[in-house]
Amino acid sequence: MNLFRIITSNYIINVGFVAWTSAQILKLFFTMLLTRKIVLERLVGAGGMPSSHSALTSSVAIAMARKMGFSSPLFGLSIVFAAVVMYDAMGVRRAAGEQAKVLNKMIFEFPIFKLKKNADPIEVVDAEEDAPLIPKELKEFLGHTPIEVLGGVLLGILVAMFMPIV
Repeated sequence: MNLFRIITSNYIINVGFVAWTSAQILKLFFTMLLTRKIVLERLVGAGGMPSSHSALTSSVAIAMARKMGFSSPLFGLSIVFAAVVMYDAMGVRRAAGEQAKVLNKMIFEFPIFKLKKNADPIEVVDAEEDAPLIPKELKEFLGHTPIEVLGGVLLGILVAMFMPIV
């Protein structure tokens, strides 16, 4: 049996991969529509519409139900896993993204700092290493709104329902 056949022989993994890839491509497309620019980071980055984490986990849960049945312990486990991932995306990761927005604004826009992105090191030093601190923009796209999560869930369900069981 060749390596490609071995890698692609798992229905559950295939469904999850297709759902995640579809979500990432849709993010690129939606960003392109909104900004009129191709932002390749959207192909691998977190955050945005639809949630690729939600698409992945919901597609795996539905695929598990189709393959093993709704009463399967594996389906139960996959539903719980999906719920935790989606809760985290809307909660902790979204809050971290909001904090990053505030910190970026403070560092790069407040008159007290007046730093430019990729500027020379500022005069503050790290107490442990005595090295100058270089300001770096924090990632703001980390979490998701409930609508982005819902979009990911719907995409994941569609992918799992349309991919044939093998």
